[in-house]
Amino acid sequence: MRATTVFGVLLVLLGAVCTAAELTGPALDSWVVPACLALGSLAGAALVARLTAGLPGRSGRPWRALAAAGVLLASGQLIAGVRGVTADRSTGGVEDLAMLAAAPVAIAGALWLMPSRAGRRIGSRALLDGVILTASVAVLGHVALGDLLPEGGGAEEEVLATAYPLVAVALCGIGLVPVTAVVEARRRAATWLLVTFLGMAVAAVSGAVGRATGSPWPLLLADLAWLGTLAAAARGAAADPGEPAGPPAHRTLPLRGGLAALAAAGLLLAVLTGGAVVGRPLRPAEAAAGLLVVGLMSGRTLLWALDAHRLTRRLQRAERRFRALVHSGDAVTVVLDPVGRVSWASGPVAEQLGWADDDLSGRALAALLHVQHRAVLAQVTAAVRAGAPVELPVTVRLGGRSGVWHDIEVLGAALDGVEGGLVLHLRDVTERSATQRELERMAYTDFLTGLPNRARLMAALDVAVGRAAAGRRACLLLLDLDGFKSVNDVSGHDSGDLLLQEVAEVLSGAARDGDLVARLGGDEFALVVDSGPEEAVLLAERLVALLDRTHRFPTGRGGDGGGPPLHVSASIGVAEVGPHGDASATMREADLALRTAKADGKNAVRSCGQSIVEETGRRSRLARDLVLALERQELRVDYQPVVGLEGRRILGLEALVRWDHPELGAVSPEEFVGLAEEEGLIVPLQRWVLRTATAEHARLVAGGRDLRMAVNVSVLHVQARCLVEDVADALERAGLPADRLMIELTESVFADDAELLRSTLSDLSDLGCVVALDDFGRGASSLTQLAGLPVDVLKMDRGFVTGIESDGRRAALVAAVVDLGRTLGMDVVAEGVETPAQLAALTALGCDFVQGWLLGRPVAGTLVAGVVDGFDPTVLDGAAPDGGTAGADVSHDTLDTVHLAGRLG
Repeated sequence: MRATTVFGVLLVLLGAVCTAAELTGPALDSWVVPACLALGSLAGAALVARLTAGLPGRSGRPWRALAAAGVLLASGQLIAGVRGVTADRSTGGVEDLAMLAAAPVAIAGALWLMPSRAGRRIGSRALLDGVILTASVAVLGHVALGDLLPEGGGAEEEVLATAYPLVAVALCGIGLVPVTAVVEARRRAATWLLVTFLGMAVAAVSGAVGRATGSPWPLLLADLAWLGTLAAAARGAAADPGEPAGPPAHRTLPLRGGLAALAAAGLLLAVLTGGAVVGRPLRPAEAAAGLLVVGLMSGRTLLWALDAHRLTRRLQRAERRFRALVHSGDAVTVVLDPVGRVSWASGPVAEQLGWADDDLSGRALAALLHVQHRAVLAQVTAAVRAGAPVELPVTVRLGGRSGVWHDIEVLGAALDGVEGGLVLHLRDVTERSATQRELERMAYTDFLTGLPNRARLMAALDVAVGRAAAGRRACLLLLDLDGFKSVNDVSGHDSGDLLLQEVAEVLSGAARDGDLVARLGGDEFALVVDSGPEEAVLLAERLVALLDRTHRFPTGRGGDGGGPPLHVSASIGVAEVGPHGDASATMREADLALRTAKADGKNAVRSCGQSIVEETGRRSRLARDLVLALERQELRVDYQPVVGLEGRRILGLEALVRWDHPELGAVSPEEFVGLAEEEGLIVPLQRWVLRTATAEHARLVAGGRDLRMAVNVSVLHVQARCLVEDVADALERAGLPADRLMIELTESVFADDAELLRSTLSDLSDLGCVVALDDFGRGASSLTQLAGLPVDVLKMDRGFVTGIESDGRRAALVAAVVDLGRTLGMDVVAEGVETPAQLAALTALGCDFVQGWLLGRPVAGTLVAGVVDGFDPTVLDGAAPDGGTAGADVSHDTLDTVHLAGRLG
């Protein structure tokens, strides 16, 4: 780049020196001008060779030829300066031969600039442009030289009159061809080469005229044209990237070739017309040449018109195809101008955007969007213009002309080629969005109450945890209804549903703006409140007061339609959302607080911190007192009857352990049995139960009662490998036959040592005991294991019985279990029978043995003989033992009592 600049400065200085020399007269221009032109030519040849030295092979040939032409021109000027011929411009000599020889060398370079034979295609329009330019330059040169050169000159004058015009014509005609033939990458270099040839032509003709007339001005023009030619050659060499290595791309005719031909033809017609106007005679040859050029230009104009017509039709077809393609899709294409206005739209615009094409055109698209979504469009626009990646699709809301909002998905975005313009592909997804919102609502909404469900609550808790990390406090309230089961059992599930809906309304009305009220399932609700523990506890206490009510629900039995009074209250656990925890941890803390409220008498509020302290203190005390409970005789065994439907009598009893703590009151089996397992006290506890139950049962059998006694045992007792010895010892102490004792194990035993289980059950069976599988269906039993073990009785979990009278799927499961028992030779006992409808359904399904509150509640050992002897079989016909409605006396503690019989009964 620095060499090019230095060369440009040199040419300017040489031009100034030549101008001064030409205007001062022959004293200087006889040697100064040739020296300047020779120096410029040599410097130009050296610069062209240097600029193109890196072009490989064929790509450098044109410029090496041009450099050689520069050397020939320089040698001619040097010869002219040495001979001093410039003092007499009318003569020629050896120097002219050297300069004329430069023309074919330069022409060879132009031909080398054209593509290789495989990629060389010169169209008819390019040839026509070349013919017009060549003819016009030839006629112009003839006119100029014919008027300026004297007639009847010698041989040298003939050379000047014919050789230089021919050189000019050849240079102009051939120089135009590469411009139209080269690939686009080299077209700029070819154009500069054409300028170089035009400069050489001007220099040749002007020099010939100046030498013939002796006028300094044509000679000065020739000198300056010579220097301009050198500058154009250097620019062309610098602009040439070389011939591409790949196949030639499709080329179109450049406009500059036609413009050069048009300019030359126009100049010729202007010269001929002007000469005729000023009285110059028009020679026949000139007139014929002028007519030829006019004809050629007419043909060229016709070709231009045909090209324009053909291109217009092609453009129209392409536009029709494009519009058809756009309209055939389900998306709308919108083109925005640099300021964001709609300049063009295509596709189902009215159907998808709610605007007609004409109404939409010219409007700012951002102004039609919802305020909250305008920033989305701005981000997409900025990213596309910056060339950054754009995350698409995105959905925005766009208002239609009628005011209806449309959910519009932006599928694609790109620049349209105009400065700042943008192309967007849009699609209406309103219906899909509505469907998605409805699915989300269903997925996150409780169908009965319309409140958010557990999934929505957990998502809200996750958000609350994130806010807690930022210093914003929140609390979780976990609420459970007290006495809800009585409503279902006494008044039916429809009444229970009405109660749940009423509770949902109460909670929603009492909650504050921003609080989330959710139903987790069953009779359990939750609230996420945006406040600290103090305010959350106050809200919980107010909710407890609002829900502490007595309800009467229609029973459908006639009369005034009012059912029995049923009291319902609520217990609530409160936990603060911690900044370092998670949603599950918060739920566990709130559940612990809720269980504490339940254990403290229900209808109360307990907070998490208080619950943890109380729970920890209670468990420590129970673990300490359980060791002494047997010695203090705080434990007792109650017995619940098992009824045979075929014999319509009590066939057996199930032993249920209870603990009456002298200070804490009744402790649930679920609590103290689990504690006994954790503290390693389960084996001595169950050993005591076995001895107590077998002793009581021996007295019943001695009284002539045909009964079996069932005792639940823990899997830990099996793992202790002393169960068989403890059973045998209890039977021996009581003097009870082994076939009168039934050992019940839960399905959890299947998850342990299969060989130990098989050995233990086989030993119990060999001893003569009956083996039962308790809570069948709650766990994950392996039927293969079940078929291979000595199990005599299957006791169905009470979950099978709940709702059997109205749920066909549950009934089908019970029927399958009954059939399974018969196939395996096992008796099937249904637990948790609490309504006549459940009993009727089980009878219809062929279940022969039932157990539950409808048939008899757990009673103390001193009362069990009276219960067995006084059993009223009419209860199996639907009448309660007390003559009232079966199941009507089930208190709101039923669910807890039945569940608490889990481990030991």
